[in-house]
Amino acid sequence: MADSTPLLSHCDKPAEPKRPPRSLDETIEGCIGDFGWWQFLQAILVSLAWVFDAQQTFISVFTDAEPSWHCTQGGDESVCNALSNICELPKNSWSWDWPSHTSIIAEWGLECAPSFITGLPASAFFMGCLAGGLALATLADSTLGRKNMLLFSCLMMSFSSIFTVFSPNIWIYSLLRFINGFGRATVGTCALVLSTELVGKRWRGQVGVVGFFCFTLGFLSLPVMAYVNRGSSWRTLYLWISVPTILYCILVHFLVHESPRWLFVRGRKEEAVLTLKSMAQANQSPITMSFSNVLIEQESWNVDIYSTIKILLNKRWAAKRLAAVMVGGFGIGMVYYGMPLGLGNLSVNLYLGVTLNALSELPASLITFFLIGKMKRKDSLLGFTILSGVCSVLCVVVGKVSPSLQIAMELISFFSACSAFNMSLIYTLELFPTCVRNSAISMVRQALVFGGVFSPLLVAAGRTNNFISFGVFGLVIGICGLPLVGLPETRGGTICDTMDEEEHKQNEKAAAAIATLA
Repeated sequence: MADSTPLLSHCDKPAEPKRPPRSLDETIEGCIGDFGWWQFLQAILVSLAWVFDAQQTFISVFTDAEPSWHCTQGGDESVCNALSNICELPKNSWSWDWPSHTSIIAEWGLECAPSFITGLPASAFFMGCLAGGLALATLADSTLGRKNMLLFSCLMMSFSSIFTVFSPNIWIYSLLRFINGFGRATVGTCALVLSTELVGKRWRGQVGVVGFFCFTLGFLSLPVMAYVNRGSSWRTLYLWISVPTILYCILVHFLVHESPRWLFVRGRKEEAVLTLKSMAQANQSPITMSFSNVLIEQESWNVDIYSTIKILLNKRWAAKRLAAVMVGGFGIGMVYYGMPLGLGNLSVNLYLGVTLNALSELPASLITFFLIGKMKRKDSLLGFTILSGVCSVLCVVVGKVSPSLQIAMELISFFSACSAFNMSLIYTLELFPTCVRNSAISMVRQALVFGGVFSPLLVAAGRTNNFISFGVFGLVIGICGLPLVGLPETRGGTICDTMDEEEHKQNEKAAAAIATLA
């Protein structure tokens, strides 16, 4: 299992011999420091992918929204009023407040279409995310690596978004949204894993949260762009979010390094060493690098693109962890993706509601960033899921009493879901070793997205009864959080690089626990 090829050692210091580092964490921290300015710039650049990820995820809140309308003077005013159902009114008695090209509902005459049709593009996007995650998840662990997978996903996401501009009907539009979701599926996963694998364990949590800040920035940018283009075609909004992604890919190609951890585990030792050397030089480290015999294990089983999935399922402890975090992710995803889509069903201005929801992601990211070192992963995740579920149900109950209190409950529920979303990814990152980490996080993200698949349908069905949407959201996230109880705590631990190393660490903990009881 172990490869005795000479690798990276601790840095040169004459005289006393030093023991080889036990993990890549120690190697990276000992040779280039746990966090230098070049690593910071790399982490920021990689994390910017989350901006475009957020824009693609929530753009349908505006492009697929049903526009407001008004009664026309030429119509029968005794029949038409603001509370009327436009499907029961003569066509000449009402009109859209904005030009019909501002929304797919108005442009293609879908105002009276079944909820399945109007919710199809958003559901197709999430189904694409699910399919893309299952098809592409292991490529970042097996063949392409983190960086190339990130580039491929961003480019596919961008070009499919450009083609969406030319959609002639709801069916082609839904197909392109599916392809867009397929490409987008691994963007956040690769960005999170690549950015955190470039630094030591002390800054791992904080660097991971940088991506969540960027996601919030992308979410916040949407209502601004939509408001600026509120009289323009919905197609314009897709151009605004697709072209910058291509420019971003060019920067990533030339400026971002591949993960040295992944290169080591895949046996590409020379490339890993060159990467660490260039990072040390960029940090202007005074330490001189040298190489000697150090044993770094390479996983011999990881021979094809789906081996990572096989090993995750064959190892009982890994399958148990994966199942628990995926069930929790399903509930979190239903609320996280469903809440913004359901704002049109509440008594709140759509632009204001989306902006408030996007802003609520900011404190969620700040809490995660500043308290990640002090927060217990499992307990925090359980607490956020329960709070989100309770407030989501209360959103239905208090809506009959006070619209202001209703939006307050919705914001608290969404804030808790955001915090749970962030924590679930950080927690998963620490639960699994390097050789399967990207695949594990991808599977959890697919569970999050799978919850999102049902959200548009529930939102469309809940336009007449909020319990079908917000009530179901709350019940599902509360129940799905329960399997997390059986998982281990990972705060402050060292992340492992191979399955054997992770098993050895768990055996040591078990032996220590038994010794303590004895």
